[in-house]
Amino acid sequence: MSRIALVTGGSRGIGAAISRELKEAGYTVAATYAGNDDAAAKFTDETGIKTYKWNVADYDDSKAGIEKVESELGPIEIVV
Repeated sequence: MSRIALVTGGSRGIGAAISRELKEAGYTVAATYAGNDDAAAKFTDETGIKTYKWNVADYDDSKAGIEKVESELGPIEIVV
């Protein structure tokens, strides 16, 4: 089973580069995003990395988002 990495803001810019590098290194990556659904869908289509929409500054959103990621992928070991 591969290790799970969660990259906040991981579908665009520097976060996307980090997500890709972690995937290349063998991690299963989940990337969060805040609002651009089209960009997130394009990123997933191009990379195969699942994206999850939530506000990482909001405790309840983050709690629910982390629970969803872990139920779909497994325990998160790395957060960027």
